[in-house]
Amino acid sequence: MIMSYPDNKRINVAAIQMVSGPELSENLKVAAHWIAQAAFSKSKIISLPEYFCFLGNTDAQKQVLSEPFGDGPIQHFLSTQAALHGIYLVGGTLALRSTETSRFFNSTLVYGPNGECIARYDKIHLFSFQRGAEQYDEAQTIQAGPLAPTVVDIEGFKVGLGICYDLRFPELFRAMGPIDLLVLPAAFTYTTGQAHWELLLRARAVENQCYVLAPAQGGTHQNGRRTWGHTQLIDPWGVVINDLDTGEGVVSGIIEKKRLDEVRSDLPALVHRRFV
Repeated sequence: MIMSYPDNKRINVAAIQMVSGPELSENLKVAAHWIAQAAFSKSKIISLPEYFCFLGNTDAQKQVLSEPFGDGPIQHFLSTQAALHGIYLVGGTLALRSTETSRFFNSTLVYGPNGECIARYDKIHLFSFQRGAEQYDEAQTIQAGPLAPTVVDIEGFKVGLGICYDLRFPELFRAMGPIDLLVLPAAFTYTTGQAHWELLLRARAVENQCYVLAPAQGGTHQNGRRTWGHTQLIDPWGVVINDLDTGEGVVSGIIEKKRLDEVRSDLPALVHRRFV
């Protein structure tokens, strides 16, 4: 049971797990259902997983659904959902067009309760993996974002943004400075997720002494791809507060300043840093 403290700032958060397919309208319908469920449970910060809106046969198919920043049906959906429920919505990821190349950005957009976009992060680290017949190379279709950490203030909480493969690069999150919450939408493969997902999430929570909210894709998709799932909320001591192994659903919980302060006071590792 979480005790209530008069001077303790706290906020309800939720991460949505999906098994997205190739039909945009169906994915948006499913996302809207789970956003409503999370909002009904009083969650104020809600995040969708990577590729919540589309997971088809090839990365090139995302190009067809790519949108210019500031306009398009997917961005309209996210804005409308945030305003409808009065929440801060971290919009998983969607494909945003690049004005420089034929590739697109894999981007996370954050919308406030008034429906306005308050933050954008373009995925920096592009996933590549090959083992037997299983292979991925995001750089073939995706343009890496600028080398700039993205932090947004949400009701007094410093929220850092990352996407999936970024999880393997701790220097990105160190560069954010002390953050209170890391939100990391993902679509980890079953192979890499089984080996490293929880290990890396808990490490990022411990070394940054912050909460981690990690919404994931979790299941076997229509295109045959299998994602690991295990959407999680982790506290700054590395304790898994909540976890959903596979299938659609919501992981929720409360993040609070008091817990952050306790961990950082008991073990002042952030103060002891020598390399910055």
